[in-house]
Amino acid sequence: MANGAPPSTRRSFLAGAAGALASTALASGCRKHRDAITFGLYAALTGSMADFGTASRNGVTLAAEEINAAGGLLGKPLYIAIEDTRGDSAEAASAVTRLIHIEGAVGILGEVASSLSLAGGRICQRYRVPMVSPSSTNPAVTALGDCVFRVCFIDPFQGDVMARFARNTLGFSRVAIFKEQGSAYAVGLADAFRRAFLRLGGTIPTEQAYRSGDTHFSAQLGTILAQNPEGIFCPGYYTEAALIAREARGQGFRGRFMGGDGWSSPSLVQNDDNQLVGDFYSVGFAPDGATTEVARRFARNFEAKFHYAPNDLAALAYDATLAMSQAVTRAGSAAPERIRAELARTRNLDGATGLISLNEHRDAVKSAVILEVHENSADYRTTVNP
Repeated sequence: MANGAPPSTRRSFLAGAAGALASTALASGCRKHRDAITFGLYAALTGSMADFGTASRNGVTLAAEEINAAGGLLGKPLYIAIEDTRGDSAEAASAVTRLIHIEGAVGILGEVASSLSLAGGRICQRYRVPMVSPSSTNPAVTALGDCVFRVCFIDPFQGDVMARFARNTLGFSRVAIFKEQGSAYAVGLADAFRRAFLRLGGTIPTEQAYRSGDTHFSAQLGTILAQNPEGIFCPGYYTEAALIAREARGQGFRGRFMGGDGWSSPSLVQNDDNQLVGDFYSVGFAPDGATTEVARRFARNFEAKFHYAPNDLAALAYDATLAMSQAVTRAGSAAPERIRAELARTRNLDGATGLISLNEHRDAVKSAVILEVHENSADYRTTVNP
């Protein structure tokens, strides 16, 4: 993954110009665009998860520009109204409400963190507006109801992937778990990893927890390191993962850290004291592992526009926009209920992250990619199929 900081995370709106579908304009403020078909994106553009929101916004922006350049949807430009959740569940619910009732969104894109998608998804289900989460992996998200979809894999698969990698590829028999308590994503992924690793004959000598925003972990790490694990599985987000690794290395831990797609951020590797070099995490896409023409074209176009290589969150947001747009086209209508029905029929969508088919639970069945952290990048190591 190439270096480069993502662009500013200021609140913005992407609109296709009515007179020139190939152009896209950014403007602030809340307003309906009756000459366009409106999708809403809710994302954490500020706060501790701002890297996630920025990546999602950029992936959606690129997809919308390409759709408008090709003629828009049903003869109208695609307009993306964007709301900042600030990484807060209550604000996520409010943001989705505003997108539906003020912006007139006929489809919702987002969120990344599963707890935020649960908050927003409840609003979508209540008002029967379809939502596609690009990258929330907790199974509870789509269990909310028939209006909620996702284009990423789910935690039972991701946890199984990392357990198999730890046991069969790295040869580990003892792995501790250090998870963020209170995070639906982290707790679900920890559960999936534990079940799979034990099934494979491994041992979990201890399982510890921290809270979002913690900056000191000495007590929990002391308990973990006393068990002499070969690795630590740390399902959570990039903000704490780097701090945990730094403190663990300071206490003498020389084993390997492993994580999930919550680590997917330039901030993970672009710091002055990267202590995760040689460690691993799972994602849904890596530009240096792209094998299809769609994936390679997406990576080229994204880097040309934003001047840094896309991560999996950007690619999944791009694919979520394609899925919603193709549902509109197949439906021949911008009516939310008809879009919802066509989303449920998504099969073999050729996206940046590969072919996407949604199963009866509205979940995508697809491969995972494992990245290895280097000094200033996280690079493709292998692909694991379902």
